[in-house]
Amino acid sequence: MHHGQTIGKGRPSATEINQQPPRLLIVHIAVPSWADICSNLCDALQNFFSLACSLMGPNRMSLFSLYMVQNQHECILPFVQVRGNFVRLQACISELRMLQREGCFRPQSISLQLAVEDGLQQFKQYSRHMSTGATLPYTSLEITVLTSQPGKQVVKTLEEGLKDKDLLRVRRLQVVEVVEDTESASPVDESGIDEIFTLETDIDLQTIENDVVSMEIFFKAWLHNSGTDQEHIHLLLPSQCFSALPRTRDNPMCLKCDLQERLISPSLLPGTADGSLRMDDPKGDLSTVYQMASQSSASHFKLQVIKALKYSGFCESLTYGLPFILRPTSCWQLDWDELETNQQHFHALCHSLLKREWLLLAKGEPTSLRHSQRVLASSFYVIIPSCSLTLLVKAVATRELMLPCPFPPLPDDPPEDSLKIVESMLDGLELESTYNPLQVWSHLYSHLSSTFAKPQGRLHPSWESRGPRKAGQLPTNRVRATVVPLPVTPAPGRAPKMPPASKSCSEDFFLLSEPEEEYPSQS
Repeated sequence: MHHGQTIGKGRPSATEINQQPPRLLIVHIAVPSWADICSNLCDALQNFFSLACSLMGPNRMSLFSLYMVQNQHECILPFVQVRGNFVRLQACISELRMLQREGCFRPQSISLQLAVEDGLQQFKQYSRHMSTGATLPYTSLEITVLTSQPGKQVVKTLEEGLKDKDLLRVRRLQVVEVVEDTESASPVDESGIDEIFTLETDIDLQTIENDVVSMEIFFKAWLHNSGTDQEHIHLLLPSQCFSALPRTRDNPMCLKCDLQERLISPSLLPGTADGSLRMDDPKGDLSTVYQMASQSSASHFKLQVIKALKYSGFCESLTYGLPFILRPTSCWQLDWDELETNQQHFHALCHSLLKREWLLLAKGEPTSLRHSQRVLASSFYVIIPSCSLTLLVKAVATRELMLPCPFPPLPDDPPEDSLKIVESMLDGLELESTYNPLQVWSHLYSHLSSTFAKPQGRLHPSWESRGPRKAGQLPTNRVRATVVPLPVTPAPGRAPKMPPASKSCSEDFFLLSEPEEEYPSQS
């Protein structure tokens, strides 16, 4: 966090059902950096949206808008629903790619601030149009500024320019500095550090490396459930376990945790299962529990630890379903003392399990079913410690699910000839100390992109044949935004210049209720 006062006005209310917030991406990259960053950024966005637009089940990402800050701010894409709009998003990415060939200009200092204000104005206009008397789930906006400039200086510029602006609808404002490697991140600029600007939201600063994988991972974080209205899981430890831990007043000890996905479920992608989720069935594996936690703040799930297991005595073949991550809760409704104590106990539990080489066996129970009259089948889970401040949770088989396994034990000594052949083959394999999934890819992005309808007619114009355009001039078939853009304030002493005839896509009115013909929505 940086200069600014945290007042929590951007937090979602408990009635928002943890709806993912709309996101505004502002690309703030000048020459000569743009030539090095453009391709990686566009590839990462293409990969990310091929996945985000394909996911079935509950909506993980709502609205998205994109601005480009060059010599002035431009709305490349007004707010659109992400699901079902891959073709429109793909056309937007194509427009970004062309900026590399057509050249970029050094942004004016005021342009970035105006892009933030204009994007917020567009969001308010969209919200007013879509509310129509109903409660709109999108009450706050997350803004990400992707920049090649020194991140500290960009933060300072934004804080100074936005200090008197209304940011009540901004849930989070983030500056992301793109660097060639993390060691080349901009040093802290101490000049003017004593000047504190009071904002209605803090500005976060982070760095990412200039490569497709790093950018892709950054965008994928948008698919996580970011709601903090309530903890997801109560991990209950019997009082006799881990006697070295300080006990809480409750018996058993209750650790409050959040549940996070480790993987995207393949069943939510086209070409696999139908992706349907039985939201009416509160029992089941953690996939269902996670969707419930993401969609409802009315209840949480209980994991009752019933015994410990030696790690060496557990067979991986007994687990099923997707793994999930448990971490200390970040629920904003808990006071700071409780959050800190909860994290310390969680830390101690992870440390003790690693030291003892233990796993935990836990029984799952939704709190909403404690008084149910029906006989319900129970779910069981193994909880595995890691070297990070997290626990891995996987569903484990019970007696009813087991199939016969009459395989003989492994004999001690295999035949010598076979042993030599196999040993020689194994010696020829490249050996890695760890498995890195980022180095193994299945061409899934290309497959998902190919499943969407191909652009037709005016949707995909011949960019190469239309010739270079003037600075700030956009093609006439660009999607149109909702409101007139904020004017660029001329520098003192300079006469204002007349804008070009087609300065910004925001000069036209965008049809919010129905997509344009050249940008059909894919449902």
